Amino acid sequence: MEKKIFLLADDDMDDRGMFCEALEIIDNNIVCHAVSDGRDALHALNSLNTKPLLIFLDINMPVMNGWQCLEKIKADDRYNDIPVIIISTSSHQREMDIARNMGALCYFTKPLHFDELTDVLRIIAGNIGPELPSALKYIESGVSKYVHTFPRDNY
Repeated sequence: MEKKIFLLADDDMDDRGMFCEALEIIDNNIVCHAVSDGRDALHALNSLNTKPLLIFLDINMPVMNGWQCLEKIKADDRYNDIPVIIISTSSHQREMDIARNMGALCYFTKPLHFDELTDVLRIIAGNIGPELPSALKYIESGVSKYVHTFPRDNY
């Protein structure tokens, strides 16, 4: 079976570990490329043989933060079609508005518990493709208080 490539940029090593562990539990065909900042995420995009199906970006990272990385991804014709989910410990509306305006698919506040993270990632990983926006909307409507979607015609 073909591997599903996900890219995660998060400066917190424990969060990266939990995130990748959750994805491995969900589907052993998922390969989680985890990097510690936006610059490394862009390097990973340029060096991967296969484009990731999904990119998760933390906001607050050293070297290049999530906003700067998202801006570069959306400006690059090679990668601007890859759905990007912003992840953060912050649940401020201001950050959600910035994410929406910059072209992110949704905003995901990091859950407090591993099981909650796994539940959300299971739905996301199981709905990659055109059905992903509606799956995210489903998560937002009751499965998790951590996901905030943005209405759009496409991602």
